[in-house]
Amino acid sequence: MMNWWLIGEITYVLILILVCLRIVYDTRSTTKTLAYLLFAIFVPILGMIFYFSFGINYRHRKMYSKKLYENDDLAAKFQQNILNYSEQTFKHNHAAVISNKELAFMVLKDSMSPLTANNAVKVLVNGENKFPEVLEAIKNAKHHIHIEYYIYEDDQIGTAIENALIAKAKEGLTVRFIYDDFGSRDIRKKLVPRLKAGGVLAFPFLKVHFMLLANRLNYRNHRKIIVIDGNIAFVGGINVSDRYINNNGNKLYWRDTHLRIDGPGTQYLQYLFLCDWNFCAGEELQPDRCFFPTLPSQQGEKENKIVQIAASGPDSESPTILFSILQAINLATEEILITSPYFIPGESLLDALTIASLSGIKVKLLVPGKSDSILVNAAARSYYNDLLHSGVEIYQYQKGFVHAKTMVTDSKVAIVGTANMDFRSFDLNFEVNAIVYDNEIATELRRVFYEDLKDARPINPGQWADRPLYKHLLEKAARLLSPLL
Repeated sequence: MMNWWLIGEITYVLILILVCLRIVYDTRSTTKTLAYLLFAIFVPILGMIFYFSFGINYRHRKMYSKKLYENDDLAAKFQQNILNYSEQTFKHNHAAVISNKELAFMVLKDSMSPLTANNAVKVLVNGENKFPEVLEAIKNAKHHIHIEYYIYEDDQIGTAIENALIAKAKEGLTVRFIYDDFGSRDIRKKLVPRLKAGGVLAFPFLKVHFMLLANRLNYRNHRKIIVIDGNIAFVGGINVSDRYINNNGNKLYWRDTHLRIDGPGTQYLQYLFLCDWNFCAGEELQPDRCFFPTLPSQQGEKENKIVQIAASGPDSESPTILFSILQAINLATEEILITSPYFIPGESLLDALTIASLSGIKVKLLVPGKSDSILVNAAARSYYNDLLHSGVEIYQYQKGFVHAKTMVTDSKVAIVGTANMDFRSFDLNFEVNAIVYDNEIATELRRVFYEDLKDARPINPGQWADRPLYKHLLEKAARLLSPLL
C-alpha cells in the first residue's frame, strides 16, 4: 500500500529546496536572503507563502520599462539634452551644488534625472498649509492635471479635491488620476466612479484582487505627486486625508512636510507620472511640448533654486533613493538632520551615520515617540543603541505623530519626499524624493527641524542602555524581521 504521508513529506522537502534555491538566486540582499530562508524553513508552508506574497524581487525582473520614447534615436537625443542642460546648471550655479557635485552627478548618471535651475520652491509644513496651495493650483490649471497618491480618502479634503478635479475636467482639461489600489482601497467603490463619471481618467496602480494573498500587495506605489501644466508640482509626505490637517476636529497632531516646485524641476516628476500612467492605463503617451514645456535659460530668472528628483522602485535598476541618501551623508562636513517616521536603516545606512558621527559631524535623528506599528517601532529601537554609542542624537517626537521624511545636510542640501528610512522604501515601494541644492531652503528646513525638537524628548544614551534586558531582546528579535517589514 502506498505511503501517502511519506510521499507528501518528500514532495514538501523538494518544493522547499526549490523555493530556497529561488530565494538565494533572486534576493540581492544577504540579510534579506537569510531572513527569507529562515522563515521558509522554520515556518512550514506559511513561510513559503509569505515569500511568494511579499519577497519576489521585481527589480531583478524590471516590473515595467520606463522608456517613453519608442524611437531609440529620439531617446538618445533626449538623454544628451538632459546631460547638456545639467552640465550648464552645474557651471552657472552656487556653492550648495558645487560642494555636493558628486551627489548631483550620481543621481544624474544613475537615473538620468536632470539637475534643474530657475525653480521656485516653497516649503509646506503640514496639510493645513499644503492643501490650500493645491486647490488654488488646480483652480488655475490651463491644460492638464496629473495626480498620483498612495493614500487618498473620501473625506472632506478628498471631496474638495475631487470636486476641483471634476470642475477642471468639465472645462475641457485632461485630468489623470492614479491611486494605489492597496493604500486607497476605500475609494474604489464610490469616489473613483464619481471621478470617472465627472470626466476624470482614473486607474489603480497594481490592482489587488485578493487582499490577503497577493504579491502585488508588497510593491506599493507610495508616491505623492501632483503635476499641473508641466510646470507646477507638489511632492512630499502628505497624503490626501483629513488626518493631515491639524484643526480642532483631529485628536492627533500630524507633523508632515511637502514641497511646491514651480519650474523645470517638475519635469522629472512629470516623466515618472507618465511612465506610471502608461503602465496603469495601458496607454503609450509620448513626451511632447504640452507635457514638457521648453526649459528656461540658465540666467536672468528671479528664482534660482536648484532641484533634482531621486526616484526608485521595482522599476529601477538600482536603489537610487538609498544611494542618494548615502552620498549626501558621505558629503556632509558639519551637520546631518534626519526626520523619519519609520527608521529601519539596514547596515549601509547605519554604518554611514555611525561613521559621520564618529568623524565629528553632528547627526540628529527625529523619530516618533509612538509608532502606529508595534513591530516596526521595536525593530527601529533595536538600532538606537549603536547610533547613540557613536554619538548620534536621537529625539522622540511627543506632540503627535511625525510623518515627515526629510534630511538636511550642512544647511546646503534639503531632501523632502515620500521615502522612509527603511527596507520597504529603499527596496520595495515606488518612491520619490526631491533634492534641493539651496542654502535658503535648507536653512528653512533646518529651522523647522529645530522647532520640532522643542516638542521632542531626547534619548539619554546611558538610560537607554540600562533598560531591562527583556526589552533589548524583544527589539533584537524584531530586528531579525526588519528586512521583511
